Amino acid sequence: MLKFAVYGYNMAEGDGQLEARLEEQAVFEPSESFVEQANVSDPDVYETFDENWPECWETAAELLDWESDYDRVLDDDDPPFYEWFTGGELNASANCLDRHLDERGDEAAIEWVGEPTDEADRTYTYAELHREVNEFAAALRDLGVEADDVVTMYMPMIPELPIAMLACARIGAPHSVVFAGFSADALATRMNAAESEYLVTCDGYYRRGDPLDHLDKANGGLDDVDHDTTTVVVDRLGPNGDDFGHGLGDDQLDYGDLVADHEGAAVDPVARDAEDMLFLMYTSGTTGEPKGVKHTTGGYLSWVSWTSQAVLDIKPDDTYFCSADIGWITGHSYIVYGPLSLGTTTMMYEGTPDHPERDRLWEIVEDHEATQLYTAPTAIRAFMKWGEEHPDSHDLSSLRLLGTVGEPINPRAWKWYYQHIGDEECPIVDTWWQTETGGMLVTTLPGVKEMKPGAAGPPLPGVDVQILDTLGEEVEPGRAGYLTVQKPWPGMLRTLYNNDERYIEEYWAEYSDTDSDDPDDWVYFPEDGAKVDEDGYITVLGRVDDVLNVSGHRLGTMEIESAIVGVEGVAEAAVVGGNHDIKGEAVHAYVTTEEGYEGTDELREAIVAGVEDAIGPIARPEQVVFTPDLPKTRSGKIMRRLLENIADGEELGNTSTLRNPEIVEEIQKKA
Repeated sequence: MLKFAVYGYNMAEGDGQLEARLEEQAVFEPSESFVEQANVSDPDVYETFDENWPECWETAAELLDWESDYDRVLDDDDPPFYEWFTGGELNASANCLDRHLDERGDEAAIEWVGEPTDEADRTYTYAELHREVNEFAAALRDLGVEADDVVTMYMPMIPELPIAMLACARIGAPHSVVFAGFSADALATRMNAAESEYLVTCDGYYRRGDPLDHLDKANGGLDDVDHDTTTVVVDRLGPNGDDFGHGLGDDQLDYGDLVADHEGAAVDPVARDAEDMLFLMYTSGTTGEPKGVKHTTGGYLSWVSWTSQAVLDIKPDDTYFCSADIGWITGHSYIVYGPLSLGTTTMMYEGTPDHPERDRLWEIVEDHEATQLYTAPTAIRAFMKWGEEHPDSHDLSSLRLLGTVGEPINPRAWKWYYQHIGDEECPIVDTWWQTETGGMLVTTLPGVKEMKPGAAGPPLPGVDVQILDTLGEEVEPGRAGYLTVQKPWPGMLRTLYNNDERYIEEYWAEYSDTDSDDPDDWVYFPEDGAKVDEDGYITVLGRVDDVLNVSGHRLGTMEIESAIVGVEGVAEAAVVGGNHDIKGEAVHAYVTTEEGYEGTDELREAIVAGVEDAIGPIARPEQVVFTPDLPKTRSGKIMRRLLENIADGEELGNTSTLRNPEIVEEIQKKA
């Protein structure tokens, strides 16, 4: 019998099972009016997909235009190196642009909102976007970019980023987008790993009203790239960037000049094999070295198209708003490729949700009559903290659907979102997925399934997710275990760039027989804890690294945080484990309060009592630290590693990626 090393522990039979203790939540039904208009509303879709797997995924492929028909839906002869829609050829740029021109050419493709409120929004129709993508594609070709050359992009939320992505796709050059908030070192590491000789960046961008110098950081990264490079620089700041004293080097060119030089150029989209790489995205790994996740053209594009239509309910006439950054996979899948492949209007916002005022996001939703809002639980908890008066002061009636992404959402935040943003009319899709999956795997179909706050939902049709214990057996309903995916799906990563061995080790080795050539013996393990209920609804409990071992009890941080946020007056909480002589680990809670509440002893006692009531005395926080904010990356993710360092009294690691580095020292003083 196999024994597995899960969550960093070598577990023997019967040891160390993850515990689920939070009580089940209420159930909410989608409205009849939503179901009547939903893209997918047939409850039989689950059975149909299961009975016709893998041919069911022709449904996704049919959403695209193919240059050459595929001859096989799934080639699983060499697991885990699965291939989808083999023999088929298509172009992602053509699917996102060209095929919409006849019917949607004059309709908005991208609605862009800059941070400065005195700056005019920019609208790109499909015809205008198509023209600029062609012009920049021609410019890239003239610079020497060929098919399969990796082009790196190091850019904030400006329209030139999706333009550059689609231009690369047009000529068959994979792109590798580096989040603008990452350091110069991160840029250099990724360009070296991808052997990328081309960079598209910008002079700067705005954050909280101030222009920021970005080119200087990009140049610092380029200094550490170990091969020659060519750089294209977008002038984002105009005269506001004059104080930075930028000048372009010999190997740097101005984006505006290049586009002007190729005005009116037409570039035929290059037919790409379905398995040709569309893009690389680097994500963190257990070894510390970033992993180059490889996504392909046919499988990925069909997956994000289908999930955008089925889960986000996107229609061509919508104005769809995802508040993520394109520097992350959510922006790739559900700002750029998914929405544009469906011919809708997709929105981009450069700034933060609370600048210049805390109603900025609701102002944008109202002004643009957004029909969907897809955002992160971190943002929702911030909205709660600021108070419902901000959304309540705006007309949000255009919204038809709400979504969450990035981490589990606690039930209280879910209900607040449902009530104050959706007016109890909008279904909420709580989506679980990751960079490697390409798109959503676990969530409700909003036109079919009821919603359970705190639970992402069942696996999507045709997706086989099972919750296993440490020995690879399915857990009983109500028990916690480890989320696994038993069958491949079209949007999955194909491998890690230039590292097949690490691909197997990172994602497959835990629960697979790696010596087998039978696809049934291969199981994908994303390193998340989860539980499942009697209805098959999955509650994701958090990353394996976020599980606490308190006196031999393994507790998911998500459940403890949900219990804390369920206490009146609490806006947000982060829970980490601190070393304890007796318990092994003790629960340390870092808490922010809602407007009008203070971190009093009374509130601290209420938090402790709330955790004990919801989960049990075993989860009682050893320490509750009140703080005005939590340390977060510029994408809004809580940096629990720093909180662990504080709990253990250790030296802090790198804080360069934080959007609020000053808060760490403040928390240290209080802890």
